[in-house]
Amino acid sequence: MSDYDAIIIGTGQSGPSLARRLVAAGLTVAIVERKFFGGTCVNTGCTPTKTLVASAYAAHLARRAGDYGVTIGGPVGVDMKAVKARKDAVAGASRRGVERSLETLEGCTVYQGHARFVAAKKVAVGDVVLEAERVFINVGGRASIPPIPGLDQVPYLTNSAMMDVDFLPPHLVILGGSYIGLEFAQIYRRFGSEVTLIELAPRLIPREDEDVSSAVAEFLMQEGIGVRVGSEVVGVEKQGNRIAVKVRSAGTVSQVVGTHVLVAIGRRPNTDDLGLDKAGIATDPRGYIEVDAQLRTNVPGIWAMGDCNGRGAFTHTSYNDFEIVVANILDNDRRRVSDRITAYALYTDPPLGRVGMTEAEVRKTGRPALISTMPMEAVSRAFEKGETKGFMKILADRDSQQILGASFLGLAGDEVIHCILDLMYAKAPYTVMQRAMHIHPTVAEFIPTMMGDLKPLQ
Repeated sequence: MSDYDAIIIGTGQSGPSLARRLVAAGLTVAIVERKFFGGTCVNTGCTPTKTLVASAYAAHLARRAGDYGVTIGGPVGVDMKAVKARKDAVAGASRRGVERSLETLEGCTVYQGHARFVAAKKVAVGDVVLEAERVFINVGGRASIPPIPGLDQVPYLTNSAMMDVDFLPPHLVILGGSYIGLEFAQIYRRFGSEVTLIELAPRLIPREDEDVSSAVAEFLMQEGIGVRVGSEVVGVEKQGNRIAVKVRSAGTVSQVVGTHVLVAIGRRPNTDDLGLDKAGIATDPRGYIEVDAQLRTNVPGIWAMGDCNGRGAFTHTSYNDFEIVVANILDNDRRRVSDRITAYALYTDPPLGRVGMTEAEVRKTGRPALISTMPMEAVSRAFEKGETKGFMKILADRDSQQILGASFLGLAGDEVIHCILDLMYAKAPYTVMQRAMHIHPTVAEFIPTMMGDLKPLQ
């Protein structure tokens, strides 16, 4: 038995930062990692995928060199082994950095192995039982594999398995038309694969407004990606060296035959093998650990952070979970999950930056609202760079003048959206930014203009 002041299970975005704060406060900490330090973001999520996005963008831009008056001798080629090596180097540096920082952190003991609760405040890692008055669960999530007939009989890829790909799939069939599926679709199309996207919903990324979904589908199809929406996958089978995906659409069954299949139909939490029942920790029907606004579970002294609590599936929400927990435990600052504003990005090219409510959500409230939109082709910086796809949209409350939400699909949309997000956190009326002088030529310079052009939402 080894006693500590705190046990942290998992080294994703929340865990290491929490360990450092707890140790700085004079507590002894045990942190447990069963596989790769850094969690999803560093190993199979943000860091490696955005590295792949960068390589794919370079290939795409090289093919467009003539548009800029630049001559390249011969066709543009992609060395997939070099692409993977670059991705591995970037992700590996981040992973090693997390591991090294924890192993050298005085007051923190690192345990490598699978952690399971044996009681409310006791966690077993192999033959060692750790005990502490405070336990923090930060175990992340993984790809959800749907019960599609025949899927278990064929080789398939997930976002994690894609990290091992060092070749060009001749025809990649992607099941799922949301964030993970769309990013990989564009990446591999730009590398040179034939790509087909299959989505059950009537449109891609159905949580977004229809104009956003349509615009994303349009630029993906312009790049040669096959998009099949309103299509239910009813079976998968091997056909020689290829894989046939059977699809039902409008009552008719057809098939898409490819060489590789990527399953990108949602995520599930890594909570099914933690022994949560031994600790009496409650989960919802999907396996997410139930927490309150301060991320406390139903068991006193146990918290859940990151993807496993169902309160967010992003690196930034996980880090914010850490900030909320520390604020309440160490800083006497009653921060809550309910205080944060929804914000995320889709890293296609062009990217989508999103904050707050969608237009559809605002309409459902029935509240008097204002809206302003601007096509990216009207933005001088986008026009100068030859990247004019997409648009910007801002929604505000008519009476309070508070910003309700925004969708920026276009050049630098994932960065420019923070102008709106910060204004929302400041709880300032949109007229504050309407009076701001932004720098020219930038994408953000048009936000004050859009604020001055807000009109009633019909």
